[in-house]
Amino acid sequence: MSKPKSPPRRAENEARAVLRLLRVSPRKLNLVAGLIRGMRVERALAELEFSHRRIARDVRKVLASAIANAEFNHKLNVDALVVAEAFVGKNLVMKRMNPRARGRGARIEKPFSQITIILRETADKPKARAIRRGIRVEAA
Repeated sequence: MSKPKSPPRRAENEARAVLRLLRVSPRKLNLVAGLIRGMRVERALAELEFSHRRIARDVRKVLASAIANAEFNHKLNVDALVVAEAFVGKNLVMKRMNPRARGRGARIEKPFSQITIILRETADKPKARAIRRGIRVEAA
């Protein structure tokens, strides 16, 4: 017999999506993740759509996946979703050598990272964080 299934570790009004082995340094990825933290989902998608950073395209795909998970798996209202958390972690590092003078070698590290986006369904209120950032939020 197997062990009993463990209960989910997230709340009923949350959905998440994770992208692993993303070929960018965690530092660069965290800049893009910081753009969308605390934003409403439609605003975050627009920010990522018009971002000039290469990795914003992949982050947008993860956000779209989290929205789909919220809608179909957890039956959440898409219009009331907010990016509650967007955090970045380190993953593996490819090590390469670059030949240098006098028979030596310099190490080149090519880091990978992962991003986790957690969406939360909230009431239709303007976020204090969005107002602090200078983003205008209209009340319904």
